[in-house]
Amino acid sequence: MAKRVLVTGAGGYIGRPVTALLLDAGFEVVACDRVPEALDPRAQCIGEDIFADHGDMYERLGGPDTLIHLAWQDGFVHNSSTHMQRLSDHVRFLHSMIDGGCQHIAVMGSMHEVGYYVGAIDENTPCNPLSQYGVAKNALRQSLLLDAGKGTFDLLWLRAYYIVSADERGSSIFAKLLQAAARGDTTFPFTSGTNQYDFIGLDDLAAQIVACATQTKITGVINTCSGKAVSLAARVEQFIAENHLNIKLEYGVFPDRPYDSPLVYGDPTKIMSIMAAYAESNHQL
Repeated sequence: MAKRVLVTGAGGYIGRPVTALLLDAGFEVVACDRVPEALDPRAQCIGEDIFADHGDMYERLGGPDTLIHLAWQDGFVHNSSTHMQRLSDHVRFLHSMIDGGCQHIAVMGSMHEVGYYVGAIDENTPCNPLSQYGVAKNALRQSLLLDAGKGTFDLLWLRAYYIVSADERGSSIFAKLLQAAARGDTTFPFTSGTNQYDFIGLDDLAAQIVACATQTKITGVINTCSGKAVSLAARVEQFIAENHLNIKLEYGVFPDRPYDSPLVYGDPTKIMSIMAAYAESNHQL
C-alpha cells in the first residue's frame, strides 16, 4: 500500500477530488501544481514546474512511494499543438521520478488513445488515435509500458472515458452548459447526440483513481469507467434536468466529430475487482 503519495496537477479538475479523497483516507499527500493557491491546505503543497530540468526532482517533490500523474495541458482541446510539444517533457519528468526511486506510477490516460472503435475497450484493444491529444497519450503509454517491462517500477495506466461534473470550470460539454446557463442562454447548439459513450461522474472517477493507485495487485492498462454506454443526448438531457437548467438543446447544429465512435465503452473487469478489494479493505479498517 502507498504511504506517501504525490499528485501532479493536484489543483486541477480531476486533481482536486483525488487529493481530497487521499487525505480523507489518511494518506500522506504531496500536492503539486503550478498554482499552489488552488491546493488542499491539508496536503504538503508544492508550487513547482515539473517540467523544469532539475536533477533532484524526486527529492524536490518529497520522495513519494506513489506518483499519480494527472498534470496535462489542454486536455479538452483535442487538436492543440501543446500535446505533442509537451510529450517529451512528460517522459523526462516521469523518468526522473522513476530514477529517483518512485516504484509505483499511476498515469492518467484517455479512451482517445484508441481512436475510432465500436464496442468495449480493454487493455488489448488496438489503438489508432485520431487527434493530437490521443496521439500524445498513446505515445506516452507505449513508452511507459516498454519501460515497465524492465521491472524497475509498477505502471498503472488509468484510461478515462467521458467525465460528468457540475463544475463550471473547464471545457467539457457539461461545463459549457453551465456557463451558457449562467449567461442566461436558453438554447445550446448541439450535435445529433446519437453517439453512445461511457460516462462517469467526477467523484466516481476520483474514487477509482485512488483505489487503483493505492493497490499493487493489478497493474497495466486499467479502464476507469462505468462499463456501460449511454447516448450523449440522454446523458446531457439528464444533466440539464439534474441541475435545473433553463436551457434547450438545438440538435444538429454541429456535426458529429469524425473520430468519435457511435458506440464505445470501457470493459470494467479490472476496475470492478479493484473497487471490490478497496471497499473490503476499508470495511476491515
